[in-house]
Amino acid sequence: GRGAAALRRAWRDRRAVLLEPSYTPLVAACLCLAEGGVNLWVIRRVPYTEIDWKAYMEEVEGFANGTLDYIQLKGETGPLVYPAGFVYIFLGLYYATGRGTNIRLAQYLFAALYLLNLLLVFRIYWRTNKVPPYVFFFMCCASYRIHSIFVLRLFNDPVAMAILFLAINLFLEEHWSWGCLLFSLAVSVKMNILLFAPGLLFLLLQRFGLLGCIPKLCICALLQVVLGLPFLLVNPMGYLTRSFDLGRQFQFKWTVNWRFLPEELFQSRAFHALLLLMHLAGLGLFALHRWHRPRESILALLKDPAKRKPASPPLTIIFILFSSNFLGVCCSRSLHYQFYVWYFHTLPYLLWCTPTTKLAHMPKVLLLGVIELCWNTYPSTVYSSLSLHVCHGLILLQLWYGTAPTPVMHTPSSSRRPAASSKKTQ
Repeated sequence: GRGAAALRRAWRDRRAVLLEPSYTPLVAACLCLAEGGVNLWVIRRVPYTEIDWKAYMEEVEGFANGTLDYIQLKGETGPLVYPAGFVYIFLGLYYATGRGTNIRLAQYLFAALYLLNLLLVFRIYWRTNKVPPYVFFFMCCASYRIHSIFVLRLFNDPVAMAILFLAINLFLEEHWSWGCLLFSLAVSVKMNILLFAPGLLFLLLQRFGLLGCIPKLCICALLQVVLGLPFLLVNPMGYLTRSFDLGRQFQFKWTVNWRFLPEELFQSRAFHALLLLMHLAGLGLFALHRWHRPRESILALLKDPAKRKPASPPLTIIFILFSSNFLGVCCSRSLHYQFYVWYFHTLPYLLWCTPTTKLAHMPKVLLLGVIELCWNTYPSTVYSSLSLHVCHGLILLQLWYGTAPTPVMHTPSSSRRPAASSKKTQ
């Protein structure tokens, strides 16, 4: 049949299958099948570790019992610190798993979420057409920590990220309103999704101008109000201060990225302010010099797109969103082990979105390996946390220098070419 012929052809071109991005769907299908088996093996063979699941269940049980004052909702690890979307989704899991007691069923549900997340990520990579398929092996079967976060720990971070990747798929299909709705839903599960927000705001301005992007921002805001309404009506300040607490202190013992600092400096508000300034400066530089490449001022983004000068081909949706998030991760006050999932699936793109010579493939794979090693070192050490920063710094340098604007040739053929290939350069 046709499938057998495709497999025979793939075997003949096996080198191309590993190196040509056009083979992404075939490699993705094989890896998803393998991942189904890997997840089942992990669930059955590796002991489940209780960290936050019990606390999640206690937090949503309070809501199930009629408590609408957010200040009163707490679990064994402390107060509830996530927005309302988390409460509704985990309330569904609470009832599906017999009030949180059927851990094995919860693990199978998270294994299904893992595969759904992977399919959404592969679809993004297929559209970007930049990453050689052999890299996806490192994004799948080789990551111990990511399997652990999904099926052995049952954290809420993967739930938020899966919804986010669904939103990004909608952006790629030009469904901006639905994409914004799902983006806002992801934020309501965990606030780290806001690290993608500067990139999304830039894209909305680029696509719709200032007046055109206001309705999209209203969709995001309205969903937050609707989801939080039962709690906002009872204790609005309690809900806002608990679920969107930007000043929360993190425990030094869990930090993966700042272990080499003295604890007093890690907890210092001055250090937090410095990181915020670095984050804002990084976003500003990328917005001005890497995301924005037209021939006019960045303030032109505020105009109606129809009234702007013709621009050079815009940088891609994925580049802007993934680099926005990565800048936030680099400047985070603390990264805990489950936070790896915040950017793990974006790393292949961040490393391979720039032109790659044959000799450069090996150092990039090595960077992925060192990052994985840093996240698997428990407890973190001075060396593992420093190594993580070095890896992040190298990726940032590559994003900056590898995407330097190229001079635009003013010939009719070059002005037509980007439009013809726009589908594959997301």
